[in-house]
Amino acid sequence: MGFWEDKTLEEMTEAEWESLCDGCGRCCLHKLRDTDTDELMFTNVACQLLNTRTCQCTNYPQRRRIVKDCLRLTPELVREIDWLPHSCAYRTLAEGRALPWWHKLVSGSATTVHEAGVSVRGRVVPEDEAGDLEHYLTEWPVRPVRVRKPRGQ
Repeated sequence: MGFWEDKTLEEMTEAEWESLCDGCGRCCLHKLRDTDTDELMFTNVACQLLNTRTCQCTNYPQRRRIVKDCLRLTPELVREIDWLPHSCAYRTLAEGRALPWWHKLVSGSATTVHEAGVSVRGRVVPEDEAGDLEHYLTEWPVRPVRVRKPRGQ
């Protein structure tokens, strides 16, 4: 049994909390909100710090200093914000669901998030190459593209 099954988000150590990130990169994509309707719209434009190959932040320790609207997730914030993907481990655990097979803590491999089609790898535009964000609106799947485990896992 893993720590994520025994502890609440609030009880986790900093290292345990950080290990929950599945490395999908979806939270590092620009989002737009309609000021009239409050509708949330997703883009396929990556934050300037997101390595679009690895789906990892290139300067995680300094990210909030460099990117002013980058947030430090907390258990309280995870329960309040509406833009974390359904597949996000923080959101998954906050909603009382189990981590999926492709999560690195379950699979033992950081690559299964990519193999399952959950990550943004190969599907995003770097911020410095994008123009008007409204031209990059997209609908990310609620569930992984491939929902079954690959053979042999």
